[in-house]
Amino acid sequence: MKLNDVVQELIASNAREQSINTEYKERVDKMYEDLGSAVMNHWTPTDVICGFKTRPGNCELNGATELPGGVNFTISSLQATSCELLLYHRKAPDPYAVIKIPDSYRIGKTWSIMIFGLNVEDFEYAYHLDGPWDPARGLRFDKTRIILDPYAKAVVGQRKWGEEKTANGSYRARVVKNNFHWDTTRFPNTPMEDSIIYEMHVRGFTRHPSSGVTYPGSFAGIIEKIPYLKQLGVTAVELMPIFEFDEVASGHMYRDKHLYEYWGYNTVAFFAPNTSYAASAEYNREGRELKEMIQLLKENGIEVILDVVFNHTAEGNEFGPFISFRGIDNNIYYMLTPDGHYYNFSGCGNTINCNHPVVQQFIVDCLRYWVTGYHVDGFRFDLASILGRDENGKPLEDPPLLKRLAYDPILGNVKLIAESWDAGGMYQVGSFPAYNRWAEWNGKYRDTMRDFLKGNTWCAPEAAQRITGSLDLYYSVYKGYTSSVNFLTCHDGFTLYDLYSYNNKHNEENGWNNTDGANDNRSWNCGAEGDTSDPGVLSLRFRMMRNAIATLMCSRGTPMILSGDEFANSQFGNNNSYCQDNEISWLNWDDLKKNHKFFEFYCGMIAFRKKHRVISRELQPAKCGLPKLSISDSNPDNHCITSDTKTLGVLFAGYDPEKEKDDVVYLVVNPYWENVSVRLPALPQGYAWGICIDTAEEDLAKQCREEPAYLSRVVVSVQARSVCVFTMVEAI
Repeated sequence: MKLNDVVQELIASNAREQSINTEYKERVDKMYEDLGSAVMNHWTPTDVICGFKTRPGNCELNGATELPGGVNFTISSLQATSCELLLYHRKAPDPYAVIKIPDSYRIGKTWSIMIFGLNVEDFEYAYHLDGPWDPARGLRFDKTRIILDPYAKAVVGQRKWGEEKTANGSYRARVVKNNFHWDTTRFPNTPMEDSIIYEMHVRGFTRHPSSGVTYPGSFAGIIEKIPYLKQLGVTAVELMPIFEFDEVASGHMYRDKHLYEYWGYNTVAFFAPNTSYAASAEYNREGRELKEMIQLLKENGIEVILDVVFNHTAEGNEFGPFISFRGIDNNIYYMLTPDGHYYNFSGCGNTINCNHPVVQQFIVDCLRYWVTGYHVDGFRFDLASILGRDENGKPLEDPPLLKRLAYDPILGNVKLIAESWDAGGMYQVGSFPAYNRWAEWNGKYRDTMRDFLKGNTWCAPEAAQRITGSLDLYYSVYKGYTSSVNFLTCHDGFTLYDLYSYNNKHNEENGWNNTDGANDNRSWNCGAEGDTSDPGVLSLRFRMMRNAIATLMCSRGTPMILSGDEFANSQFGNNNSYCQDNEISWLNWDDLKKNHKFFEFYCGMIAFRKKHRVISRELQPAKCGLPKLSISDSNPDNHCITSDTKTLGVLFAGYDPEKEKDDVVYLVVNPYWENVSVRLPALPQGYAWGICIDTAEEDLAKQCREEPAYLSRVVVSVQARSVCVFTMVEAI
């Protein structure tokens, strides 16, 4: 199916229905009809409650599930004493039915009821749970509070971005039909060594008018950009949070401008997609457009990784709203102090008690759902160190949740990537409990390489470690190069352009008097703060950016890049744009035209990495006799790297059986402010060096060559603040 055809089908609900294969629908309907007659012989009503025919439900079906003849509702609480199911007509302020679930419908700590005759398109639902109120013990049951089903597949009223979402300050759910037809169940399963991850915000990626898409700021907008992503060469998109969140919940204003929860890190419902990211309404079909996007990305060889937030929720501290967990089992789902207050290792008001068995099960159920129901290929865990704390916040040596996820059979092939630190001071880069399974954001790569590339040459010894796979960090229970996700920029911090345009953050528009956001940016403005017309400063900035991407793509470990960096997108010095739903955060696609030369270089570096597998992995020994890995300064025979080293040379060599020849790459990084004379390593007879990358060149054809330019000399001058990359070629 052509992308344009798919996009045209996304906007109207009737077109959306037509996109389902008719034959498949008929087959499903027939299956339900046949199954219904069989199931109904067993699932027959036993009672009448509030005028509804009911019976005890299936406790193993969490949430609300459409079954032949009705809907099964299940909710669990270890400490609640009673449970009421609230049914609403669509958009109605008050429930039309309040059904007290009988104790006879309760097994253990779980209430489950089957209600016959419900049409899922005609109602919305929520719960009342009663129990003890004792905040000092962490018990906050209140039967007047409307509680959202934690397993809700869709949250009501979230459709339109920027509008007040809740009814009377509460959330309620909708039942979702599970009838999406996957044309393929293929998972690319791209090895970490071959992955190039592209981090993006769904709305910000195409929201700007310059994006040129039909449905800006949506999953459909990403579909329209699939050809662009293929041209760039990335193998995976990492989507910033897409679980349902309420962007207007904070209610913050600054200078008469709304400040939103734009990034989406305050989750409201973990099983529900953010419906404001869909191009059109999907009543009882929530997630259709997201599934279509995932399917089309997979068909084009691009994996989908979700940024997930299991460290805290949108309920905040003791002054926050009742949404879900607080009214179900507050002292189980959250880490609490002895007097019932909330530990705040997340920096967002509360901390999820991840290693309690109940919470573990919830998280496992959630991840399994997104893999089986949405076919996602991996997860990046925000502030993942919290997932390794016990109920009192103490780090665990053998965290049950992390271990369970590592060995879960359904999650067996998906990527698990940890942000291995938290806001409580735990920093586990190189010590995260990995179980030979987890990879992690290598924050030390980012920090060291930012320092080294801007001219702090005393970082050379550590920079050498970072470029060659950070094996000083990743060994033993780690998996070597596949553990390290290397990055220089991400959503949190400066963009690549801003990294070389600002010495200081400029977050005034966030409304906190520029006190928010990191101060340790390790940036350099190249001689002018912010916008400038100085051609010398601009030329240097683009050279520095070329240095950055060239070094990143020639480093061992999985590279991750920030969307927009490839065409020098700027956030105008804002390094914490979490609340900016405007041109600060939206990608300005006009920059792609303006900086197309840099974009071509960026694409060329990605292609170069893919072409030379020796960069990303250790191959068989090279037949030419060169060592697999060698680190030196400007003299290839000097392997002693010290704080006085100004230039790094890194040699990767190996025999590539796929190409049936040796693959040899020599990276030279000169962040020093003067030219450096570099002697290239000696090669066997019959071979010579060819230059492929030279970031000091202004001519794009010489910056990144598809084929190496033959060198007849072995001593070359590497220009100040530049990177060169050489490959071995046959001598002429």
